[in-house]
Amino acid sequence: MSDSTGADTLDRNTPLILDPVWIEMRDGTRLAARIWLPADAAANPVPAVLEYLPYRRRDGTLARDELTHAWLARNGYAGVRVDIRGNGDSDGFMEDEYSEVELDDGLQIIAWIARQDWCSGAVGMIGISWGGFNGLQIAQLGPSALKAAVTICFTDDRYADDIHYMGGCLLTENMLWSQQMLAYSSRPPDPEIGGEKWRDIWRARLERQPLLIETWLKHQRRDAYWRRASICEDYAAVTAAILAVGGWADAYSNAVPRVMTGLGAPVAGINGPWAHKYPNVAWPEPAIGFLAEVKTWFDRHLKDAPIEAAQGYRMYMLDSEPPARRMLARKGRWISEPAWPSDRIAGHRLALSSSGLGDVPGSNPLTVATPQTVGLAGQRFCPGMRSLDELADDQSSDDALCLALDTAPLTEAWEIVGAARLSLRLTPNQPAGFVAARLCDVRPDGSVALITMGALNLTHRNGHDRVEPMTPGAPVEVEFALNDIAYRLPAGHRLRLALSTSYWPMLWPSPAPLSLQIDPAGSSLELPLRPPVAEEVPAFGPPEQTREGSAQTLRPEGFERIEEVLDDGTHRLRLITDGGLVRHESTGLESGKVITETWEIHPGDPLSARNSAHWSYTIGRGPWQTRTETRSEMTCDAGNFHLRASLEAYEGDTLICRRDWAFSVPRDGV
Repeated sequence: MSDSTGADTLDRNTPLILDPVWIEMRDGTRLAARIWLPADAAANPVPAVLEYLPYRRRDGTLARDELTHAWLARNGYAGVRVDIRGNGDSDGFMEDEYSEVELDDGLQIIAWIARQDWCSGAVGMIGISWGGFNGLQIAQLGPSALKAAVTICFTDDRYADDIHYMGGCLLTENMLWSQQMLAYSSRPPDPEIGGEKWRDIWRARLERQPLLIETWLKHQRRDAYWRRASICEDYAAVTAAILAVGGWADAYSNAVPRVMTGLGAPVAGINGPWAHKYPNVAWPEPAIGFLAEVKTWFDRHLKDAPIEAAQGYRMYMLDSEPPARRMLARKGRWISEPAWPSDRIAGHRLALSSSGLGDVPGSNPLTVATPQTVGLAGQRFCPGMRSLDELADDQSSDDALCLALDTAPLTEAWEIVGAARLSLRLTPNQPAGFVAARLCDVRPDGSVALITMGALNLTHRNGHDRVEPMTPGAPVEVEFALNDIAYRLPAGHRLRLALSTSYWPMLWPSPAPLSLQIDPAGSSLELPLRPPVAEEVPAFGPPEQTREGSAQTLRPEGFERIEEVLDDGTHRLRLITDGGLVRHESTGLESGKVITETWEIHPGDPLSARNSAHWSYTIGRGPWQTRTETRSEMTCDAGNFHLRASLEAYEGDTLICRRDWAFSVPRDGV
């Protein structure tokens, strides 16, 4: 392997920045890196921290990198940011997320880093989302130089808790994430890095660009495709020390307690109030001094420093607040459990009846049969990736269409910490369908706040690796967990369990409207309640938020949510997110995007579901300007899903490539 470096130096106290650094793989593919080094690393080698992503280091994640990796370099670490092959300035082609090629490249990168003169030989990984996933996945492969990783907004189970399926139900984000990656990976390399060949590299990449949903939708069960690179399949293979981090407003909070339970290697967990962001720049506030936590973790496990690193599981206990789509801060307090699961958290069982939730099950059956529009008051599956306006609204409008069961007003506060479990004995009128369950905080002011939710594809009731149709009219018993949470429900409030057989636009609807008759005698809700604990949780330091770089705003960001009912009764939701246009001063690159996403459905017809997205992405510098227009649309009938997509790439006003896709995939119990 070889490298070629260019360097920008400022003064002895400023990190040395190397970009591009070419890391050559054994097959000859060169991966592009940007490296921040302590000023004296040549004389005093340091551990290195790798972040390995497809999101473009010179514009896509540059603002975050110029904060994170510059801070690490000032604090005794080399920060190494590498573009996955087929993305940014790296050679080659990307076929899928977390592919064997991607992970093998990661192993080669780590070995290359460990051999560099400026590296002590010890390597860590850090990353959020994609970078959190592959950090754990590479750790499971056991490279000797990788001693520790910090994984943020991640999952250990690619089927159970990623952006594709929830409880065996198909997420509409499955298509939208495919569309987002089509937009991301079709952007051109930088001519300042690729030279005169940049256009040929771009065209070749565009011609090979996959539409990822074509693979994802063919695997509707938890099969070998999803088991590969799911570390829950073999926790014992992970020997690196893992700091696992999530947020209650994010889609990936469940993985933190799972790896706390499953890993045998040193592990600590943090779940804050945040959405899909690094915790030092996250919302809802409070943000924390996260990079200081990272440094302590790496000092202990990469430098063998005789210090006490984080231990146990720290969580932010959310207080009750009026619901809103945009909440920039959440009230609450930090709590801590020395180990997880915690012996002091006890199950509190509630029975279901026509009069609500209580101690005694009802004698009369309960019915759940909801219109397809239930869910419009919910939050987006993964808030924060596109906008700050994607949290859950007041749940009253959805609850009015559901089976909503309330407790009496609480006489003392309940602190729910962990995953509630719902058991149902139900009789369906269809062979397939799902049930969605939400826990809600019914506040004395009349507003209803979402606490947590979960869902189960009822054909997966005995496992996500199989499809077992139900027999209409025959009872079945099911049990499933809702998403983990830490939430304080005050005295005087009521807890609500809201059940529905639809949840749009988060979950793709069942083939036919489903009605369920629930037998209260065989049904219950178990809450994980934490007793009052006298504790002092060490305070986090102030959040690190100073970027060692700058950007000029050329067009401000914007967001619009439009809900309307068409003449035929179809409900249409449209989200228009203008990501703005910025010029990054350190690279000169100008990047901007506008995203339009649409969901349509008729309340009485699940087969009317339609989900579409359009991304317009611009990348340029001065007279060099490029644009990609990507579109995807998904519809269905009773037996199949139907997909159409297109990609157009422009240099200036000249169309240089157009791709079109159209295909159908049979429904498999979904």
